[in-house]
Amino acid sequence: MKYLHTMVRVTDIEKSLRFYRDALGLVELSRRDYPQGRYTLVFLSAPGDESAQVELTHNWDPEPYGGGRNFGHLAYAVENIYAACERLAKHGVIINHPPRDGRMAFVRSPDGISVELLQHGPSLQPAEPWASMPNTGVW
Repeated sequence: MKYLHTMVRVTDIEKSLRFYRDALGLVELSRRDYPQGRYTLVFLSAPGDESAQVELTHNWDPEPYGGGRNFGHLAYAVENIYAACERLAKHGVIINHPPRDGRMAFVRSPDGISVELLQHGPSLQPAEPWASMPNTGVW
């Protein structure tokens, strides 16, 4: 058995790509439109790690998606948690749970999917503004 991907339904493909690709830093591997089924699939992965992919599914006909407790979050290891959070914040992403401990942070995609960021290797030393930043919303 081999893990392939996680599928996430998105309401606005371009807004979602600005989050996953531009702000989070994932790489777009492929994109296919299926006019007969009225949907688009976009596959992304962390740079250099195509073995674990996220599939963004955009159904062209508007449809509300509610969050459920059966899906927790996506998680990515990052080289520098502070730099990753700074890049996300510069893209207008709210840091819901800042990396106060130099180890872990949470953000949400435009469709409310929780994304956990974990410092690769040992935790960084606590640093401002993250160390005193409060939580915002839920993660």
